Amino acid sequence: MRILVADRLPDRFAEAMERRGHECVVEAGLTEATLPAAMADFEVLVVRSTRVTASVFEAAGSLRLVVRAGSGTNTIDCDEATRAGVLVANVPGRNSVAVAELTMGLLLAVDRAIPDNTSELRAGRWDKQRFGAVGRGLFGRSIGIVGLGNIGLAVAERARGFGMRLFAQAKGSRSAECLARIDALGIELVPDLVTLAARVDVLTLHVPLKPETRGMVGAEVLDALGSGILLNTSRADVIDSDALLARLDAGGLSAGLDVFPDEPGSGSADWQSPLAAHSRVVGTHHIGASTHQAQEAVVDGVEEIITAFDRGELLNVVNTDAARPSQPQTRPAMESRAPR
Repeated sequence: MRILVADRLPDRFAEAMERRGHECVVEAGLTEATLPAAMADFEVLVVRSTRVTASVFEAAGSLRLVVRAGSGTNTIDCDEATRAGVLVANVPGRNSVAVAELTMGLLLAVDRAIPDNTSELRAGRWDKQRFGAVGRGLFGRSIGIVGLGNIGLAVAERARGFGMRLFAQAKGSRSAECLARIDALGIELVPDLVTLAARVDVLTLHVPLKPETRGMVGAEVLDALGSGILLNTSRADVIDSDALLARLDAGGLSAGLDVFPDEPGSGSADWQSPLAAHSRVVGTHHIGASTHQAQEAVVDGVEEIITAFDRGELLNVVNTDAARPSQPQTRPAMESRAPR
C-alpha cells in the first residue's frame, strides 16, 4: 500500500512500514489547504493535527483508510469519509498519561502563577511580595473530573496524590472496571454537571467532542464554578467560549487551556485568540499528547491499525458503515475501549 504521513511521527514508523513492504511518504509540512493536492494515489493517510476536510476525499480516488494518530477524530470530516467509502480509525488510550500530566501541570501553573513568575524574572524584576501571596495550594481542595475514561481516571490518580478530594458526575452506563476504579480512588459522584461545578474548586474536562458534549460547559456551569479553576485538555468546543470570556473578564474564574476555538490547522502559524491572550488564562499549544513517551505509544497503535487493515481486519474504526464489500471486515479492537 501507499501511505502518506501528513504530520511528524517518529522515523521508526516509516521504517517499519517499509519493512512490511509498503511505500511510506512523509510530508510533515502539509496543511489543511495543501493536503488535497498531495493525495495522488495514496491508499492510507496518517495525520495528527492536520485537518482532513471534504476536499481530501474529493481529491483522493484511491484512499481507503485515514488514521488519526491520537484519540479523537474531530479534525476529520467523518461524515464525508463515510460517504466516500473511506474508513477512519483512531488510537485511543495511548496518550492518557501524557494528557493527565499536562492537566496537572496547568493546574499548578494557574494556582502558583508560574508563567507570570517566569515572565517577571526574565524581564529582570524580582517580586516575591506579589507572587508569594498568589497560590492557594492543592492539598485538601476539590476537583471535579468530567469524563472518566482513561485520561480522566489518570487525572484522578494524580490529583489524589496531591491530596485533592475527587468528584465526578454520576452515569448509568459505566463498566464494572470503571466503577471499581471509581470506588478504589474514592471518587464521589454527584447527579449533574451544574451540581458538580458548584461543589468543586477545580473543574477539568476530559470528554470527546460529540453533539451532546458541544457547549456543555456554558454560562450556568461557569457561574456554578464561580471563582474556581477551569481546565480543558480535551476539545475547545465543549466550552461556550463567549461565556468563558465573559466570566474571565468579570474576574474570579481562572483557566488552564490546551485547546482553543479555531486553532491553526498546521504546526506553526501567526494566530490571535482572545482566550489564549487573556491574563487569567494559562495556555499551551494543544500539546497534551505530545510527549516522546506518548508519541512512541501512539505510533505502535498506528502500526497495529495499518497492519490489521492490510490483512483484512479493521481495528479502532469509528465509521464501519463506510466499509464496502471489497474492503476488510470489522473485528473487535485488540485494545479495549476506554471505560466511561
